[in-house]
Amino acid sequence: MTIIEKHAPGSFSWIELATTDQAGATTFYSKIFGWTFNDFPTGPGQVYTVFQVDGRDAAAACALRPDQLSRGVPPHWNLYVAVKSADATAARAEQLGGKVLAPPFDVFDAGRMSVLQDPTGAVVSLWQPIQHPGTGISAPHGTLCWADLNTPDRERAGQFYSEIFGWQIMKEDEDPEHNYWHIKNGEEFIGGIPPASYLQPGTPAHWMAYFTASDCDATAAAAKNLGATVYMPPTDFEDVGRISVMADPQGAAFAIFKAAAQGASAA
Repeated sequence: MTIIEKHAPGSFSWIELATTDQAGATTFYSKIFGWTFNDFPTGPGQVYTVFQVDGRDAAAACALRPDQLSRGVPPHWNLYVAVKSADATAARAEQLGGKVLAPPFDVFDAGRMSVLQDPTGAVVSLWQPIQHPGTGISAPHGTLCWADLNTPDRERAGQFYSEIFGWQIMKEDEDPEHNYWHIKNGEEFIGGIPPASYLQPGTPAHWMAYFTASDCDATAAAAKNLGATVYMPPTDFEDVGRISVMADPQGAAFAIFKAAAQGASAA
């Protein structure tokens, strides 16, 4: 277990579910990940659910807004990246061809955030912490451990994120169909960019969040029994670990990961 007091700029610092059935999703994730939760009122008839692992904040859930529902936005997980200045990063993103979907704004006294869309269409949020640093724990079952960017244009997306977050995009000299690029923030590997061929035709660019699972098979089976759709059953990746990809009962996609025996990360 790793207790997190502060996230380095450029790291994934928070994960938030936007869903059509907040109560149903809370029950589902509490059962498969063992999350406990607290609801915080945010407006008339609205609450923000904060999930915890071992008493530390691990994720959150909220209801999709009426304007999102009217546009047909499906349930999804939002990834947040820690930044020193949400305003400066959002401005830089626009200069580099990204779109600012939500201009920087304060979230009470917790922090300042903004929502961006990269030039290839994937959406990511910025988090400038004030009172709330973000996720407070990593390593145990049910904690965020990795994220993949699924995009039709890896070169453009990689350049964009390198410019705004300082990420290093580590490319492998292999067959383009199997060439997985790694994302490194400082000295830490935090995610990757699979080959564009892995993106299903008609599927928009998106980020896929990975959660640690102490037992990939048991967690996937439990999720399926609770109404999840399993897109990729638990599968071994040599020297990496065991991975399964699924969507919760409301349709939000996510992945679970158990590291290989030698302790490899999801790299």
